[in-house]
Amino acid sequence: MGRIHTSALLGLLGLASAGCPFADPSNLGARQEGPIDRPVTDAMVDDSTGYFTDDVGGQIQEQDSLRAGERGPTLLEDFIFRQKITHFDHERVPERAVHARGAGAHGTFTSYGDWSNITAASFLGSAGKETPMFVRFSTVAGSRGSADTARDVHGFATRFYTDEGNFDIVGNNIPVFFIQDAIRFPDLIHAVKPRPDNEIPQAATAHDSAWDFFSSQPSSLHTLFWAMAGFGIPRSFRHMDGFGVHTYRLVTDDGASKLVKWHWKSKQGRASLYWEEAQVLAGKNADAHRQDLFDAIASGNGPEWELAVQMVDEDKVLAYGFDLFDPTKILPEEYAPLQKLGVMKLHTNPTNYFAETEQVMFQPGHIVRGVDFTEDPLLQGRIFSYLDTQLNRHGGPNFEQIPINRPVVPIHNNNRDGAAQNLVHKNIIHYTPNTLNGGYPQQASQGKGRGYFNAAARKVSGGLVRGLPSSFDDHWSQVRLFYNSLTTAEQQFLINAIRFEASHVQSDTVKKNVLTQLNRISNDVAVRVATALGLEAPAPDDTYYHDNTTAGISITNQTLPTVATLTVGILASTKNSTNGTSAMSQAAALKERLTAEGLVPTIVAESLADGVDKTYSAADATDFDAVAVMSGADSAGLFSLSSTGAINPLYPPLRPLQVASSAFLYGKPVAYLGSATPSSSLVAAGVDPKVDGVYASADMDTTVNGLVDGLRTYKFTGRYPLDQA
Repeated sequence: MGRIHTSALLGLLGLASAGCPFADPSNLGARQEGPIDRPVTDAMVDDSTGYFTDDVGGQIQEQDSLRAGERGPTLLEDFIFRQKITHFDHERVPERAVHARGAGAHGTFTSYGDWSNITAASFLGSAGKETPMFVRFSTVAGSRGSADTARDVHGFATRFYTDEGNFDIVGNNIPVFFIQDAIRFPDLIHAVKPRPDNEIPQAATAHDSAWDFFSSQPSSLHTLFWAMAGFGIPRSFRHMDGFGVHTYRLVTDDGASKLVKWHWKSKQGRASLYWEEAQVLAGKNADAHRQDLFDAIASGNGPEWELAVQMVDEDKVLAYGFDLFDPTKILPEEYAPLQKLGVMKLHTNPTNYFAETEQVMFQPGHIVRGVDFTEDPLLQGRIFSYLDTQLNRHGGPNFEQIPINRPVVPIHNNNRDGAAQNLVHKNIIHYTPNTLNGGYPQQASQGKGRGYFNAAARKVSGGLVRGLPSSFDDHWSQVRLFYNSLTTAEQQFLINAIRFEASHVQSDTVKKNVLTQLNRISNDVAVRVATALGLEAPAPDDTYYHDNTTAGISITNQTLPTVATLTVGILASTKNSTNGTSAMSQAAALKERLTAEGLVPTIVAESLADGVDKTYSAADATDFDAVAVMSGADSAGLFSLSSTGAINPLYPPLRPLQVASSAFLYGKPVAYLGSATPSSSLVAAGVDPKVDGVYASADMDTTVNGLVDGLRTYKFTGRYPLDQA
């Protein structure tokens, strides 16, 4: 923009003055001195005293939903719940309020059999029947820009595009949840989200408000323990199970029903990261889980999960010492073994992330004939809340018309118009009942057409109650059951995670409350956490102590069923070795063998010379599931602390040794090819053949077999230090 000449500028100012007869300079007063209240002063709200009110000033109680009977369904008339959850649903525009960061893929579900004896659901009606699917994995607390490997519950939302409409199982990778009533969901998320004054910390619960909530709301402890264990930092989306969380009903065509829990069991096996590893990976590759899923599918190795149910009779809802309608409780497999119904395979990546993964809108209210809800108060609220959230994100009711949300069957109803209407309705008789359109669309029911219907066993009685049933009161027994079912190393990981999180808490009151709640689960846990916090541990509170365990909890006590697509970093060098061994020749031969095993090897060297896939400057131990050191690179001095070969302007100082050492510290398999005796610096860094999971050999077959076996174990937890008993 060119300069405005001074005379022209003065002319413009004159015109401005002449054009504004009210701008008389003589009427202008001196500027007020001293502090001036901000314009928002009158809008400031002080919550340091007073009672809860609704948005128009009426005093309310807002921690429990209104139900028909103590254990009955939530009522639509509960204006307190609807106002609170609706306001929460609309807090983030247009990013999801929770589960903002995710990755999705298309797949196919194949039924293992004809399950019409337990459900009228068509997609389970015959052996080999295929149903298209879309799945979205996610973290919960972080924003769209947060890292994949933040410690968090992970969303596991699945959509079946059935021939009788869309069916969504909107679950997580943890089978329980923090709260028992959906009305408390805004409180949970407000507590774990970043502080509203500085938007810190992102995608993390290591702060006062989160632990204030956890220690004040003991229903959160069960999920908290799962998240603090390896389930909060899975190796990938492919290496975690999924759960429907709530108890549902399966209903046959004649109305008979059973209570069920949904499970997705990973055919890749379960694996988790080490916490230090997860933190480094968050900085090195924030998209690690997204990339892993995309690459696996693109390579033809799409992941698979088996759909299973735990199934019990309706009259068993209170038979096991807890309430099956309580979403903070698991149903131990000893009471109800898993019955596998079919398998889901993901085979196609999205063509456009926004159009598919970002715009897919799941909700528990997407349900089909043969499936019914229960009176779980968290589920009851989610049925309303998820629909409301999608209305907020899309700006109107027509989000179901977006291609990724459309069913594969025709739509017939009288819903019309609205923002972003994509359908052209030919029927001008858009009301029911009618005669002018022959009475169509007709009403479907249990006996007419293939209509949706509720289980006959559902009955409601009792007065209106704002509160939870007493059968929900035990918040500690199952947390101890979970803890008892972990291996010793996994228990240490959990305690270390709580130490890490609680050490960031500033409030002594909150820290003491945390110890009080931990002590109700285990005095040993409370003592070990208190030691790290520099606080005195409370005396044992053994009301809920027991020694029971349950199956299916531990991640590390079983090997992976397949190592296909796991990654191996081959640490090589373009330099000549002192013993005449070519590191690049070794690396090329090993890469060929590992590829034949279904692994994904990456040759790392100083520069991108012929045959090199990645440079040391770009490499880190977190890039790989295992690491193999070439003796030729060792001989060339890359791993020596005293050699000039370890210092190179092409990569940070000691980077090759750092990669090998970190891989060892993270519990990964580490191999040394070319000799049974690595150099002293490598041995000091952990590459010691006497240590479990370290393989050193001059023989190629021995090295390859060692790496494959080691990857099946995945993490060698014996390397991690344990608290002394």
